[in-house]
Amino acid sequence: MAGGDLDELRDALLRWYAGARRDLPWRRTTDPYAILVSEVMLQQTQVTRVVPRYLEWLRRWPDPAALAAATRAEVLAAWVGLGYNRRALALHDAARVVARDGWPADLRALPGVGPYTAAAVGSFAFGAQVAAVDTNARRVAERLGRGTPAELLPAGHAAEFNQAAMELGATICTARRARCGDCPVRRWCASAGRPAARPARRTRGERFEETNRWVRGRVVAALAAGEALPADIAPERLDRALAGLERDGVVRRVGAGYSLG
Repeated sequence: MAGGDLDELRDALLRWYAGARRDLPWRRTTDPYAILVSEVMLQQTQVTRVVPRYLEWLRRWPDPAALAAATRAEVLAAWVGLGYNRRALALHDAARVVARDGWPADLRALPGVGPYTAAAVGSFAFGAQVAAVDTNARRVAERLGRGTPAELLPAGHAAEFNQAAMELGATICTARRARCGDCPVRRWCASAGRPAARPARRTRGERFEETNRWVRGRVVAALAAGEALPADIAPERLDRALAGLERDGVVRRVGAGYSLG
């Protein structure tokens, strides 16, 4: 793509984002801790579920020091319903590192922080000129056929462009049904009007209530509420879930029973 065309694409995407972006609470701050909390919560969890939990979390633990002072049991109890409890433990561990040592130059040094999360927090909080490549931004770049997200990044506007690319992928250039007629960059898109759709996931015929993840969730919710382990779950399923949760550091044995963290 010629330099002028690429500049026009970038400008069109940024103008669209300025007028169409969703008003999400983590977009109103440059606090690295608040942004890290949002990024960890948003992993495999819908935005609508995250918003109230994010606000509640920050009211309770507004900075790394506050979260670092919390117990693992308190953190896990506050995470109930968000799933994948190891994310909560990693966030807790990251807060302890930051409270003790400050923010590292390479954010990937923090527990549970991979390349995407490091790039997101780096660009949104610290002004790093890096591409934050989530599945939405990657899809947009692939369908545009104009380079990788990093190659599309405009100098000096990483944070805004990252948000715009992710927003476009989340709301317009979606995986299964792209709304090409509403796309602000369709003029420059190599697949406009005919984007490849992601194949539908194969269903294995297993209901969520039949999964180990469901049992784990029931166990954590019960312990967080100070209740007994669910009596309506078969003992072998309960034992399997407890073994995994204990291995992950989510629960621990206390006498003849269990407690969180």
